[in-house]
Amino acid sequence: MPPLRTALLQSSGRPGSVADSLAVLDEAAARASAAGAGLLVCPEMFLTGYAIGDDVPRLAEPAGGPAARSVAGIAARHGLAVLYGYPERDGELIYNAAQLIGPGGARLANYRKTHLFGPFETAWFTPGERTVVQADLAGLRLGIMICYDVEFPENVRAHALAGTDLLLVPTALMRPFEFVPESVVPVRAFENQMYVAYANRTGREGAFEFAGLSCLAGPDGATRVRAGRGAELVIGDVDPVFLGESREANPYLKDRRPGLYASLA
Repeated sequence: MPPLRTALLQSSGRPGSVADSLAVLDEAAARASAAGAGLLVCPEMFLTGYAIGDDVPRLAEPAGGPAARSVAGIAARHGLAVLYGYPERDGELIYNAAQLIGPGGARLANYRKTHLFGPFETAWFTPGERTVVQADLAGLRLGIMICYDVEFPENVRAHALAGTDLLLVPTALMRPFEFVPESVVPVRAFENQMYVAYANRTGREGAFEFAGLSCLAGPDGATRVRAGRGAELVIGDVDPVFLGESREANPYLKDRRPGLYASLA
């Protein structure tokens, strides 16, 4: 099974304008596809902007809304899967969500952030209740989380136990928490024997300054690619053959003793 070339878009899009953010996505998808990527991962709340405050209700859309249809068109036109963050409206509730669209334009999965970070998120969003959301792509089992979710080891271990090969993490990580992409993400990949694609926002937006440093970490704990601080598209390979070899060499999941950890639940 060949590697899945994976592109990470480090960008804050155009906060407040879904149309302009879609244009940024379209251009990035064209570049990623030309480089042979089969998957493009965008940051948390990419379509609308993160620090949009009172505009959250106005810009929130259903999972199958106009923005989703536009992303589906972009994915189909460029022949690659796209994961993007957006505020999802479901009746009176709004979720911080991420949706995976397949290369043919079909929706593969939709995830709602389970662990909300800080007063801004808790003021505007309802936490999701499903920890493990997965989809299959190119022979790999993909899982989805959003930002703060990956900082809880129980979350990532749940994905490992459910067979996730590549964990997609759109994020809006702020300074001074650079240690998360620099240290936590590679460790999560190693201790759970999976690839982790972590795509961050960049620059200043309202009261927030995003850290950049998007990365693709492998099951050996090594970072395959890493972005800097500014807007950037970085591309790396998710190799299922190497993943299998790594899991044989590092049998964390096989050597677990769950009976000793019952108190953690």
